[in-house]
Amino acid sequence: MVGDNNPALCCLFSLVLVLKFDSGDLIVVMIVAKRLEKFKTTIFTQMSMLANKHGAINLGQGFPNFDGPEFVKEAAIQAIRDGKNQYARGCGVPDLNLAIADRFKKDTGLVVDPEKEVTVTTGCTEAIAATMLGLINPGDEVILFAPFYDSYEATLSMAGAKIKCITLRPPNFAVPIEELKSTISKSTRAILINTPHNPTGKMFTREELDTIASLCIENDVLAFADEVYDKLSFDMDHISIASLPGMFERTVTMNSLGKTFSLTGWKIGWAIAPPHLTWGVRQAHSFLTFATCTPMQWATAAALRAPESYFVELKRDYMAKRAILVEGLKAVGFKVFPSSGTYFVVVDHTPFGLENDVAFCEYLIKEVGVVAIPTSVFYLNPEEGKNLVRFTFCKDEETLRAAVERMKERLRRK
Repeated sequence: MVGDNNPALCCLFSLVLVLKFDSGDLIVVMIVAKRLEKFKTTIFTQMSMLANKHGAINLGQGFPNFDGPEFVKEAAIQAIRDGKNQYARGCGVPDLNLAIADRFKKDTGLVVDPEKEVTVTTGCTEAIAATMLGLINPGDEVILFAPFYDSYEATLSMAGAKIKCITLRPPNFAVPIEELKSTISKSTRAILINTPHNPTGKMFTREELDTIASLCIENDVLAFADEVYDKLSFDMDHISIASLPGMFERTVTMNSLGKTFSLTGWKIGWAIAPPHLTWGVRQAHSFLTFATCTPMQWATAAALRAPESYFVELKRDYMAKRAILVEGLKAVGFKVFPSSGTYFVVVDHTPFGLENDVAFCEYLIKEVGVVAIPTSVFYLNPEEGKNLVRFTFCKDEETLRAAVERMKERLRRK
């Protein structure tokens, strides 16, 4: 970062050491704890900044370019007008806890206590951090499936955990069951599952989840389930691992408002777990954020009580967007892997002759005017993801078609 005069990047760092020599030269040394020194500015920030610089169409970072439903926004406005603007109860506004429990029952059939088993957090990212910090001890082993959402590794590093990684490989990104069995040890504390899966769009099958559940029970291992894309499951029904026999008592299920209601900036999330696990989550949550934005919690309660027709229409709209992007990417010349859920599609970029995913994404932004995310950042070993890039289709149809047309016109095989 030495010599980088970009204020957008510089503002990310609050503590620096500035050394001035007799020559007048300045050397700026960024200071960060060892547990975080390997992590850089997130790839999403980097790519979005490049997109702005080059006027590229951003199919990289997973935020919609359209707004959430009016009834949810109006509920937030009304909550503000009603004076619901001070600290909320630490574990969540009671009405939201109840709405989360009711929605979970509709989706999974599980009855949970909204007061003792639901914790409202500042987005699912904080639910992940609170779960890791509240339930994982230094030296505990946690199994991840690569590629994985980047906050998993960072928060496990903060917790002092030892990461064991199992790679899901194209074309179907199936779980290598025998490898999973051999990876579990006496030190394994938890297995983290993300389904529907970011970045691949894979959905864990019932058979895969049954096997993971049986291994958790057999080895007394916890399951951490990131289910933020549960309403964006297209080709099969979403299954919460907590709903499988014997699993609720050892599972933390994490979710959020943002993906389902196109309100990613509100950062309202939650964790559902039995009381003995909720205690750890809440202890960490109390010292991370303590409480989450009050009026947005009231509005989230209204969102979760939306009629089922809302979720049906949401899925239909996203399936139409997926079709536009997938067919377009195939026409451009990518090898496109199936996306059964989320709003992401992973492709093989190698037909276009760039040496790796980072080089391809930089070329795509600067020369073609479209943004994708290099997937190597989602692996412990970046080499495993160097042939793949991720596109998102959480954009309006006009934007998706425009991006496809740019690639058809400007992207050439080498």
